[in-house]
Amino acid sequence: MKCMGRNRVKFFYALYENRVPITDEYGNVTGEYEVLHGNPIEFFANVSAAQGEATTRMFGDNESYDKVIVMDNESPSLDIYSVLWVDTVPLLDNTGALALDESGKVITPYDYIVKKVAKSLNSVSIAISKVAVSG
Repeated sequence: MKCMGRNRVKFFYALYENRVPITDEYGNVTGEYEVLHGNPIEFFANVSAAQGEATTRMFGDNESYDKVIVMDNESPSLDIYSVLWVDTVPLLDNTGALALDESGKVITPYDYIVKKVAKSLNSVSIAISKVAVSG
């Protein structure tokens, strides 16, 4: 019932690929890293409207999240390093990568991150949280 075709909505996800050390203007490593994700991929699943008491128990009382994505077992391998576009549609260039503006910033950055993944025998539930990301 949770994964009925008519309940599925479109969202995009990008999987973690790598992290690259950030250097300063002199070429010295700063100790920080830039996280790189793959190109956004379109997928359809049941995305809850908002956090509720019934779904809060699924991931425990201490975990804070905004929505839950429910998929059947034929789902992508999303993990806590994945990023999502749920309330927005990413603008892509002709290669499938995120489109950049004149200054090199992403025009439509992701708007959700994965907080926790709960796999069961017949489905996968993913707790996601809204984030504000600048390009």
